Amino acid sequence: MPSSPPVVPPPPTALVRRARKINRVLADTYPDAKCELDFADPLQLLVATVLSAQSTDKRVNLVTPQVFARYPDAAALAGADRAVLEEIIRPTGFFRAKTDAVIRLSQALVERFDGQVPGRLADLVTLPGVGRKTANVVLGNAFGIPGITVDTHFKRLSIRFGWTTQSDPDKIEAEVGALFPRKDWVMLCHHVIWHGRRRCHARNPACGACPVAALCPGYGEGETDPVKAAKLVREPRG
Repeated sequence: MPSSPPVVPPPPTALVRRARKINRVLADTYPDAKCELDFADPLQLLVATVLSAQSTDKRVNLVTPQVFARYPDAAALAGADRAVLEEIIRPTGFFRAKTDAVIRLSQALVERFDGQVPGRLADLVTLPGVGRKTANVVLGNAFGIPGITVDTHFKRLSIRFGWTTQSDPDKIEAEVGALFPRKDWVMLCHHVIWHGRRRCHARNPACGACPVAALCPGYGEGETDPVKAAKLVREPRG
């Protein structure tokens, strides 16, 4: 059974207001923010999310149509020829481990959930290779169930924004979640992740071209000259 995120005390009112203002500005900046993995149903999103580890969404999106054309459901994936599946997903990297993960989670879906992806966090995290991050991606985007996806971008920006000082994803999930209404969690993650991919990079963030610069405690970690910073803004590889 998964552990629940730790209970955190109510955050200071000023922090809540600043955090929500940042989210509103990011929402205006990225009105098209969404999950950048292509999927048609919960199984496709679950598999795509597993394949996205140490890869880019764009690369995964090139591979998944081939996967699901050959293996359209959990039963087909559970019985997939390992060598064939490995070759298909090879471009995503770590293809042997990912093949093993996809086959094993598909077998678990068939054996325990009648081949259907469950819509509960407690069930999802019992699947091989599925942790809270992957589960929240699936719940939020395939089922419309609020959750916070703490990927590398969300973790980095949550710390830069001063929303948390934690490094543990479960603690970040709890502390950041306390700043926002549950109904905002899914889109919050999209806004933050899009910002992390486009402007607030791990190295040399585009501070001088950042729409939330005046609200960010981390302002100045990157290029502050507006002209130079504008050149750092980019469309992500995924």
